[in-house]
Amino acid sequence: MMIAFASGFGVGLTLILAIGAQNAFVLRQGIRGEHVAAICLTCALSDAILITFGVAGFRVLTDMAAWLEPVLLVGGAAFLLAYGARSFYSAATSSSALSPSGEIRTSLPAALGVCLALTWLNPHVYLDTVVFLGAVSTGFPGREAAFALGAITASFTFFFALGYGAILLRPVFARPSAWRVLDVAIGLLMWAIAAKLLAGAI
Repeated sequence: MMIAFASGFGVGLTLILAIGAQNAFVLRQGIRGEHVAAICLTCALSDAILITFGVAGFRVLTDMAAWLEPVLLVGGAAFLLAYGARSFYSAATSSSALSPSGEIRTSLPAALGVCLALTWLNPHVYLDTVVFLGAVSTGFPGREAAFALGAITASFTFFFALGYGAILLRPVFARPSAWRVLDVAIGLLMWAIAAKLLAGAI
């Protein structure tokens, strides 16, 4: 059981370490100190649901619904293009530094809405958590639950470490130029992922 758990933790952590749209958003919220616990919990719970589906055989459903993949690809790409454009606009127009006492804070529903969209509209999330982890779990017959628990634990560990670890970067983002660089980097990342998704849909 411990081998299955450790394998799930290792594989899950390896998949989630790659910087992506969701991770970039968690990092930004952590730096701003906005709704960090709620955002991290939302991401981790979303992963837990998807991992559970994957290990339980959700892969069969995706094979049966051939139309699902292109819909997810195009829908996810459209959202990422819009979010990337928003980041570029922010980089071009904003001159504010990190000042918690004076900045306009994002409401919790708005932040959660973006978080959920970045999570559930990203086809790569399904490929990683549902298809890949689901397939790997079959290598541990009778211990799939332990494997899934390990992967879920990795997700919780990573997101909370990222969200609260970002606080260490707050002195850097006391400068407006640092925010502009971050916004441009996030915008480029979002558009790069969107381009990759659209390439897969064609």
